[in-house]
Amino acid sequence: METRGLPVEVITYILSFLPIADRKEASLVNHTWYFAAQDSLRQENILYHIPATSASLAAIESLARRHVSCISLTNLDSSTVSRDVIQAVSCHLGPHLQSLSLRGSSMSETSFVHLLLACPCLSSLDLSGCNSLFMSGTLLSKPETISQAQRALTNLQELNLSGLRYLSDLSFNRLTGCAPHLTRLSLARCHLTFEFDPYRGSSNYNSSALLSFRNLLHFLKERASSIRALDLSGTSITLQAVRSLVQVEGLHLRELVLQNCRDLTNEAIGLLCVHQPHLTALDVTGCSELSDQAVLAVSARLRALHSLCLGKLQRLTDGGFVGVAELQSLQSLDVSECSLVSGSELVKVCSAPELRPNLTSLSFAFCSLLRKDAGPKFSRNFGNMGFFLPPLQSLGQNPKVLPDSAWNESQRQHQASLQALQQLQELDLMACSKLTDTSITKVIRFPDLRRLSLSLVPEITDASLVAVARGCRSLEQLSVSHCGKLTDKGFMEAASSLRRLQHLVLSGCSQLTQQTLRAISRECRQLKSLDVSMCQGISMADVELFQAQNPLQTWIQSRFVGGADLSFTL
Repeated sequence: METRGLPVEVITYILSFLPIADRKEASLVNHTWYFAAQDSLRQENILYHIPATSASLAAIESLARRHVSCISLTNLDSSTVSRDVIQAVSCHLGPHLQSLSLRGSSMSETSFVHLLLACPCLSSLDLSGCNSLFMSGTLLSKPETISQAQRALTNLQELNLSGLRYLSDLSFNRLTGCAPHLTRLSLARCHLTFEFDPYRGSSNYNSSALLSFRNLLHFLKERASSIRALDLSGTSITLQAVRSLVQVEGLHLRELVLQNCRDLTNEAIGLLCVHQPHLTALDVTGCSELSDQAVLAVSARLRALHSLCLGKLQRLTDGGFVGVAELQSLQSLDVSECSLVSGSELVKVCSAPELRPNLTSLSFAFCSLLRKDAGPKFSRNFGNMGFFLPPLQSLGQNPKVLPDSAWNESQRQHQASLQALQQLQELDLMACSKLTDTSITKVIRFPDLRRLSLSLVPEITDASLVAVARGCRSLEQLSVSHCGKLTDKGFMEAASSLRRLQHLVLSGCSQLTQQTLRAISRECRQLKSLDVSMCQGISMADVELFQAQNPLQTWIQSRFVGGADLSFTL
């Protein structure tokens, strides 16, 4: 294609439709394409992790030339090095920053305010675990500091305050008062009080000792028109609290995260579904009291859902998914660690073109998906994920006298298989221990699949690996850790089909040797990370040779028998 006369802006626009890995390849065409690719990469929401070390100072100046807008500062404390890093970020990156994460930092209030004032364009701020900022209770207590913070946080839309032990109503009100346009708020794992009400008969919500649900409710009533996402994971939210929250006048949530809320009941989910029908994302992972009734309520009411996380619901069975076909907009579904879910209802829905949602992400991690009631005498079991044909009695004929054409047609019409989900991009089958080569080779053929985990699936062999490589050529991340039957032969055959692979986890694959490393080195040129920990057949010399031959790799991790974990930065 002739591109010599195209402006850089046009090439940038064209490249924006490609995955990042392909843009990197395109950047090698010529200088024009290089600059176009760089500009295209800058438009991505890429988060850069910057540790508080002296080595980061030069990198910060380099990132400034690329107008980096999203960073995470780690290991910040009161040391001179940390102050130098904060100063460098304030000077070089501050004017362009839109997202700033200070998670777990132990910085002083002075340093925090200095950094905050240097970032006038912030739309996202993560202060999770920054307990040192809130311990004294004096954060933003001075009028002049508050006025400065108001100017700096005027565009802030997302605020993460999760895991803060010392957050009180007073400090919460001061901070949120400086951010009038908040749309997303996280108070996960904060010590919210629901039963005890310190404000009975009072309208002055400014306790310096505790963080109360009454104050949060007051905040939501004031900001009901703008708040769209709320995270109350790990709190003791009660039925009465849910009733009050979901009925706040004017509150129309789009995303709600309630992970590990042990007191959350089916009745509470029913109220949520009735009063917040516009939710597009719901996460109730680890809410141990929930059962099929809650999921049926979700399917009946929350028709706009794009993402649904139901992990670790030990009372959930296949019966809860009878109405999942109603969620036509569903793109992401997580049922990991649901021990009573066999997958039969989900597979049935996924196999019906007129019913199935357009799932792009699906997790069955740690699920036993064997369909034992499919009729062992007359069914053809295509593995243990519910990939089966129904009992042939339902056809009303003896299969032995069916013509071949009729038999093939009946197979096509009645086979229930996840293979129908051709838009799937992420699939997690970790620890689905009953999966075999038969199910993997027959079903795992997804042209757009980018992430796949088959870790802790002990029965799969090289046949599964080769089938996956050939059927999922867009794979960027593959994890097959502790799959002890995989051998060098499988990787030597599969590597040529894994050209897009960037992250590969092989830990605990005891039969692999340096031949696997050679095949990966030769074929997987986009690889960024490789984990070969606990691979007994791979030695230190093999790792060093791989390191020498692959200077573009970011890291390789290896653990040797009798030794410690070793990490190499390449």
